[in-house]
Amino acid sequence: MQLSHIKALILDMDGVLWKGDAPIGDLAEIFSRVRAQGLKFVFATNNGTRTVDQYVDRMKGFGVDVEPWQVVTSAHGVAHLVAQKFPRGSKVFVVGEDGVRQALEEKGIEVLPVERAAEGQALVMGIERSITFQKMVEATLLVQNGAPFYATNPDKTFPTPRGEIPGAGAWLSVVITATKVEPIVAGKPSPHLMEIALERLGTTKAETLVVGDRLETDIAAGQAVGCPAALVLSGVSKREEAAAWTPAIDVIATDLSTLVDLLK
Repeated sequence: MQLSHIKALILDMDGVLWKGDAPIGDLAEIFSRVRAQGLKFVFATNNGTRTVDQYVDRMKGFGVDVEPWQVVTSAHGVAHLVAQKFPRGSKVFVVGEDGVRQALEEKGIEVLPVERAAEGQALVMGIERSITFQKMVEATLLVQNGAPFYATNPDKTFPTPRGEIPGAGAWLSVVITATKVEPIVAGKPSPHLMEIALERLGTTKAETLVVGDRLETDIAAGQAVGCPAALVLSGVSKREEAAAWTPAIDVIATDLSTLVDLLK
């Protein structure tokens, strides 16, 4: 694929920029090259655990200055979906962290503690590292009683330097198994985050390259929205899996640094 027409990037984070707390390459140097090449960029991540400000601070810690508008998370996506159906003041029970809670509260949605979970008009689930059996019980009971079931993202695993650990999709599977109800998913592979990112970039689909490390979420979302897609091999999906993927992926690169070189 010819890449000379690419003007902007929609970048995943986990597995593309870092694994756990470890950066993948010299991020300050990589984004210096991105900017020198005149490329605009937005981050679109299925990881809704952090707030936008926390992501901005994290990037700054790696030597990369970004603005809040450049960060789109699955927490934004799920809050938008909930707010479309429920008015301000509605109550939801959340299995998730600060990113999801803040995004919902910004929409005027009350986030309930586990002791009041039964009052929830909906369930919203993502990754929560302080998850308990009681929270999963309350989540299951809400869905069994007919409450709408929303999820930030379906990623079954989460890449770390030691290997892949359970992701949001692994926890979702507990409620799905217990209730036989599939969630409404806000994050990738749904094109919702891609559409928000494109709106913020102001570029066309054809000139915007979606970059990710996971075929069934990042690449599928880019292809669903009609953008060219690039897989980097620094995270979850492997080259042999990419070779078998249909439709064919536009670009496969070892990592983000190598991909940026291809965009010159």
